[in-house]
Amino acid sequence: MNIAIASGKGGTGKTTIATNLAMLLSETGEKVRYLDCDVEEPNGHLFLKPTIHHRIAATIPVPVIDESKCTACGECVRFCEYRALVRLGKKVMVFPELCHGCGGCARLCAQRAISEHTKEIGVVERGTSGAIDFVHGRLNVGEAMSPPLIRKVLAQATANAINIIDAPPGSSCPVIASIRHADFIVLVTEPTPFGLNDLGLALDMIGELHILHGVIVNRAEPGNTDAEAFCERRHVRVIAHLPDDRRVAEVYSRGEMVLNAVPGMRDRVSDLWLSIRSQVGS
Repeated sequence: MNIAIASGKGGTGKTTIATNLAMLLSETGEKVRYLDCDVEEPNGHLFLKPTIHHRIAATIPVPVIDESKCTACGECVRFCEYRALVRLGKKVMVFPELCHGCGGCARLCAQRAISEHTKEIGVVERGTSGAIDFVHGRLNVGEAMSPPLIRKVLAQATANAINIIDAPPGSSCPVIASIRHADFIVLVTEPTPFGLNDLGLALDMIGELHILHGVIVNRAEPGNTDAEAFCERRHVRVIAHLPDDRRVAEVYSRGEMVLNAVPGMRDRVSDLWLSIRSQVGS
């Protein structure tokens, strides 16, 4: 099972929920793999504190144009959806910062004028945190494209475990790369105008992907039903509430797990898992 934890904006508590759900499942005997796909700024390791056993350089193939063979026919330029290739007069220029490393241009070139060189974009690290298999990616500083590295992190998912995918915030390409093959998406929001606006953007995105999903209202306040009313209008189910509790913020600031430090939190995370499992099973 692949469960993605996502949010329309940063700072909603996505990583807190992802890491604590992974810990709860591992303590109940489930085989769990946590995959931090927020490769631009991964922070799941601050809470799970894994021991890293393997580091693998993540690379992509980037095209190199042999001008002596290139006829500037433009087929490679038309093929590239990411505008990494541009024809200027009788030359084709490569913009490696935009390349996703698909390799299609080299295979398409009839003149065999395109070769490929390897470009390192980051690193994938694997380790363990107790019974949890831990994977995350670290994008090199200055790299513009994170989806290729995200795909390499997701390639570490396993078919015989519950894969908890900690997605980047927002609703852009990195998020789609992280969640597109999930069995269920947990959207984390907060009952504020900014939180609900960005939740709407995330729901629009998921609507295009047609993936089962539900909403967690984090920092829920007594008497504030804005999030529930919003979800009712959007016909999406609220599957859990986590209270606005100062103790959670204090535990988070120390890099600790709220599962064990905040009374009642274990029951709430357990109820969340039961809700996810029932919906995926149905």
